[in-house]
Amino acid sequence: MNWGLWRYCPKCGGNIVRNLRSVNSSTRFICPFCRGIFYRNPTVGVAVIVLERDKILLVKRKGSYEGMWCIPCGHVDWGEDIRDAAKREVFEETGLTVEVGPVFDVQSNFHDPLHLTVGVWFLGWVRGGTLRPGSDASEVEFFSLDSLPEPMAFPTDRIICHKLKEHLEILP
Repeated sequence: MNWGLWRYCPKCGGNIVRNLRSVNSSTRFICPFCRGIFYRNPTVGVAVIVLERDKILLVKRKGSYEGMWCIPCGHVDWGEDIRDAAKREVFEETGLTVEVGPVFDVQSNFHDPLHLTVGVWFLGWVRGGTLRPGSDASEVEFFSLDSLPEPMAFPTDRIICHKLKEHLEILP
């Protein structure tokens, strides 16, 4: 009966119950005693698309999804600006300092049902640093959008790469 993070209400100590809402079939967790509602929200992830002509920068992951490739990415820390998080993640994984530009796309990530995220993919440009694998990466390399490496860690990165191919000629 692990419906979320809560078993007992932090306000009154009552048992939390699962309430299936009929509007969109979403699940909420409520306390039937004090009527407290507890939300289990997805975390925010950021990724930066760094292009070199028609090639995209990818990292081979260490840790979670080890050995799989992805666009440099990570989670936004509590109290951290989303663009600062994007810069930090790229630097940690690739050794590159980037300028974070406009949002390219936003996707809901459902590939791991226990750890849902909302991902924000920014366009970015290299402004310094030295290309090298960082703390969360074993390799870092530019790949043609026509020949992405396997396996890719996240289905949404494939969606992003497909959209990039369609819009490559109009990107800044």
